[in-house]
Amino acid sequence: MTPHERIFNTINREPVDRVPIDIWHTAEVLDSLKQYAGEDDTLELYRKLGIDKIVWLLPDYQDKRPGATEDEGHDTWGVPTRRIHSGQATYHEFGKGPLSDYEEIEELDEYAYWPDPDKFDYAAVKKSAERARQFNFPTLGPWMSHFEIYCHMRGMENALMDVIAEPEFLDAALDRIENIQTAILERYIKEFGDQLDIVFLADDMGTQESQLMSIPAYERHLKPRLKRWCDLSHAHGKKVLFHTDGAARNFVPHLIEAGIDILNPIQHVCPGMECDALNEDFGGQVVFHGGIENQKVLPFGTVDDVRKETLACLETLGANGGYIPCSCHNIQAGNPVENIIAMIDTVKEYEPANA
Repeated sequence: MTPHERIFNTINREPVDRVPIDIWHTAEVLDSLKQYAGEDDTLELYRKLGIDKIVWLLPDYQDKRPGATEDEGHDTWGVPTRRIHSGQATYHEFGKGPLSDYEEIEELDEYAYWPDPDKFDYAAVKKSAERARQFNFPTLGPWMSHFEIYCHMRGMENALMDVIAEPEFLDAALDRIENIQTAILERYIKEFGDQLDIVFLADDMGTQESQLMSIPAYERHLKPRLKRWCDLSHAHGKKVLFHTDGAARNFVPHLIEAGIDILNPIQHVCPGMECDALNEDFGGQVVFHGGIENQKVLPFGTVDDVRKETLACLETLGANGGYIPCSCHNIQAGNPVENIIAMIDTVKEYEPANA
């Protein structure tokens, strides 16, 4: 089977020749895998390693402010960013949210940096989509969020307080965030057509220990918005992958009701996210993606530890099919290559007991 067939047969709960294996990683990890495999081309690398990579389609935003550099700039929504080097890793850190001092809803209309859906470089990404098709890889995009973007723009503390103290302001900002991204998704569907397979939606609803907001607040502010995006995606034949880190167990029924098809990343070390219980309660209603622990096991465990962790996920999250193994979020810089290969090979060699 091709990677595209293997992934979509899994999503549709149809027979596969083997369990698929996806991978999420940082740029540093990609470089280490290329060195390991002796392969400079990214898609050739995935094919060489037998990875069923779901390829990201993420266009650059072309509206850069004067004076912006790689080290000091801003994201698509006008949030200041700063490039940080830490050990082997490079990442961007957010600065003060540009809406953090706003007090009135009317001020939102004065904000100068709401993104323009026409200013993304769709043409460059279309070439990536075409190449992914040549390799028979499935595709994923864009990156869309409601509350996570609001947290960046408003500041985390303000955003969490707004849920209780300023719900009308929160709704007004979310309206703008939703409408802009709906236009972006519609443009994606127009530009990529059948070359886009899966829509990526995200809102981290959990911390390592608990949840970020109450269920009633979620049902008011976010659930109807998520449903609209799921409905739009499904109307055009796209699957929906939803990402939430942390202890998000109480939100899962609502995510399923809103229409998600795939739940990522299954951070099973968090309370309520235990793999066997999730599969028992929701395994027939949603496909799981992720699961393989990457805070301790993948970066610091032995090869044998990684094999045991991967097998445990296969036998719990994948007990009845409907599971795409992957690292639980991005594999980070400095992760031993042999552990990554152990994860990949364990999945490729796995034979379910009921096969």
